[in-house]
Amino acid sequence: MYSDSVVLRVDDISIVGRLFLPDKQTKYPLVCLCHGVPSGNPPESGDGGYPALAEKICGEGLGVFFFNFRGAGHSGGNIDFLGWTRDLKAVIDYLCDQETISSSSLFLTGFSAGAAVSIYVASKDERVSGVAACACPANFGFFTEAKEPQAIVDRYREIGVIRDEDFPPSMKEWFDNLGQITPSNHIAGIAPRPLLLIHGSDDDIVPLNHALQLYEKAGKPKKLVILEGAGHKLRRDNRAINAIVEWIQSGF
Repeated sequence: MYSDSVVLRVDDISIVGRLFLPDKQTKYPLVCLCHGVPSGNPPESGDGGYPALAEKICGEGLGVFFFNFRGAGHSGGNIDFLGWTRDLKAVIDYLCDQETISSSSLFLTGFSAGAAVSIYVASKDERVSGVAACACPANFGFFTEAKEPQAIVDRYREIGVIRDEDFPPSMKEWFDNLGQITPSNHIAGIAPRPLLLIHGSDDDIVPLNHALQLYEKAGKPKKLVILEGAGHKLRRDNRAINAIVEWIQSGF
């Protein structure tokens, strides 16, 4: 397996990622992993996080790119969901320039907020071949209609995804930016490219009805996988990962 670290500059912010390939001699379909909002909790014992997931998927014969959105991990900046869309756009630009990646087989695989960003970007960028969206919210009402928005900012500052004291410069604009990427408003734009929705029946953060709303609004081809007993963190559920790999390898 070949891997290489990558640093991109977006809005004068360093976006850090890593490319994984089975080898450098062949062009591969590529899975771009898009994480959600970090929990701020220490990793569980034996949890290798997204890098371990990238290696697992690469072991199935696919190229994988994982990166941290601004405000997360080793990337710079502060969490900003509209900024996340620009981060992902820059990642796609980079990936489409790589000779070892099949530009006709570039799949976004997002989790929670990362899935929402993936849907938004894919609806506007035809270079994306398809989207697998896991635990994706249909809307952000539970966020944008919060009774105490300052508490959300304080929590994000506490977990380290808001790092600068003067951020956000406008709380209203910061929340409004999130509303712009509402997945239910953009999911129809993915068709006729394929869409895979995966959701846990017991998701207590983004209830299952969000997936049903998205499926109803999506164009074809589309597929909905409901994982019985699964919660929100589908990255850790092998059934979800196996469904994504099978979906890509089987041609949908």
